[in-house]
Amino acid sequence: MDLKRVVVTGLGTVNPIGNTIPEFWDNALKGVSGAGPITNFDTNAIQTKVKIGCQVKNFDISQYMDRKEARKLDKYSHFAVASAVQAIQDSALDLEKEDLNRIGVILGFGMGGVDSFEEGIDTIHEQKKLGQELKVTPFFVPRILGSIASGLISIMYKLKGPNYATSSACASSTHAIIDAVNMIRLGKANVIVTGGAEAALGDCGITGFGVMHALSTRNDSPETASRPMSASRDGFVLGEGGGILILEEYEHAIARGAKIYAEVAGWGATADAYHMTAPDPEGSGAIRVMQEALDDAGMKPQDIDYINMHGTSTPLGDIAECKAIKAVFGNHVYDMNLINHEEGDEDEQIDYQMNFTFNKAQKRVVRAALSNTFGFGGHNSCVIFKKFKD
Repeated sequence: MDLKRVVVTGLGTVNPIGNTIPEFWDNALKGVSGAGPITNFDTNAIQTKVKIGCQVKNFDISQYMDRKEARKLDKYSHFAVASAVQAIQDSALDLEKEDLNRIGVILGFGMGGVDSFEEGIDTIHEQKKLGQELKVTPFFVPRILGSIASGLISIMYKLKGPNYATSSACASSTHAIIDAVNMIRLGKANVIVTGGAEAALGDCGITGFGVMHALSTRNDSPETASRPMSASRDGFVLGEGGGILILEEYEHAIARGAKIYAEVAGWGATADAYHMTAPDPEGSGAIRVMQEALDDAGMKPQDIDYINMHGTSTPLGDIAECKAIKAVFGNHVYDMNLINHEEGDEDEQIDYQMNFTFNKAQKRVVRAALSNTFGFGGHNSCVIFKKFKD
């Protein structure tokens, strides 16, 4: 069957280096780091001594929704809503003229309202100690549900198309984008609001990832703590925020005169089927997911100019991803741009001759970009965006 084309017509974000797309992009080009000392809770009691994270700063949810309503929600929902409002505004969709039955919301989340869950459990434990009647806020369940953010956005805008959430750890939001692409390709929707949000930067999230030795403990230099592909890497820096795309069927976008940022070319989804938290050491799942995305896009490795690596900055993850990229792209890796790192090591199993982007922006033409996301549990997802051509 003939699949419909899918284009990107709106962008929105709230993240540690910018609470809007222009602010985020400006700081990204300047090489601004979002990492710093954690200030939203006391880190002194954490056994693993992780004291750094990437926090959203100076964010005001009242710019996007009623403050009274916002108090009913977890912070991850705030980030999702704010990013979606920005993206819908950026798309210039006139919802009064649209068939709202054909506009949906599909979002990804990893942990959802984990801070609200922890708060509720603490309340119950304290009441049990004191022999009191057990009760929590009536908004406890809506706060913790990972799927509530997509529901909220649909309610705000009366969007009655496909509406649900995907959850596959770090691969969640890419899986959401993939589902959104398929809905539009198959003619099930004209427009999908998609992407994801997370807000696990609390004592539970930091402690949990910390005891797994997944987080960097480079507290003296948070800005350089996440250093993928570097010999001195010791884990990632946990962050929070939201990012939303408006995906739209090509003909629909053209008919309303929408600005088009890019076209979604292809996607892939595989499983390592290897280990709960460690990647397949040979990168077999990562190899297949990138190859699937290229095949779906009808592209060759030489068509890709930039790879947005998953780049966990962990000893095992970076090696597996690097092996996979070399296996798929061969010598073309020396012509593409990848992510930043600090320094190489001849003893490491990483090819440091690859064209990593060293700590400052490089200007080049990007015809197509491939983005990898790999999650605990062996979840792999990959999507390719290409320059739009009418």
